Amino acid sequence: MIELQHAVFDVNGTLAVDGIPIQGTGEKLKKLSEHLSIHLITAGTHGNLPAIRSTLGFPIHETLRGDEKMRYVQNLGPASVIAFGNGSNDASMLRLAAIGVVVVTSEGISTKTLLGADVVATGPLQAIDLLLKPERLIATLRG
Repeated sequence: MIELQHAVFDVNGTLAVDGIPIQGTGEKLKKLSEHLSIHLITAGTHGNLPAIRSTLGFPIHETLRGDEKMRYVQNLGPASVIAFGNGSNDASMLRLAAIGVVVVTSEGISTKTLLGADVVATGPLQAIDLLLKPERLIATLRG
C-alpha cells in the first residue's frame, strides 16, 4: 500500500501552457493541499515565475535540470511522493516517485517521460482529480 504525503508538480507544460496557468488549476491545488503537501518545481522556461506563483498560490522551486528535480523527490522520500510532469527533464523524477503521472497539455509530452510514467492524465485538472477522487487512481493502477 502506498501512503502519499507529497505531490510534486512540474509547472511549465504541466500546470501551465506558454507560461500561463491553466484555468482552475490553482483552486484544485488548494483543495489538494488539504490532503498532501504541494511542491511546485520548474526550470522557469517562460521567465514569469512571480505571476505564476501568484496565480497558483504556492511557492515555486526553480530547478534547471532533470537531475535536480530527481534529487528534490529523493529528499522528500520517493516512497511518499506522487510526481507530475511532461518534459524530458521530468522523466527521472516520475520514475523515482512512488507514482509518476505524465500530464498531456498542448505543449506535448516527451516520450522518455511517457515511458517512465505509471499513469497518463489528459490535463492538469484531470491529474489532480486522480488524487481528489482516489478511486480513479486505484482503478487505474490495480494489478
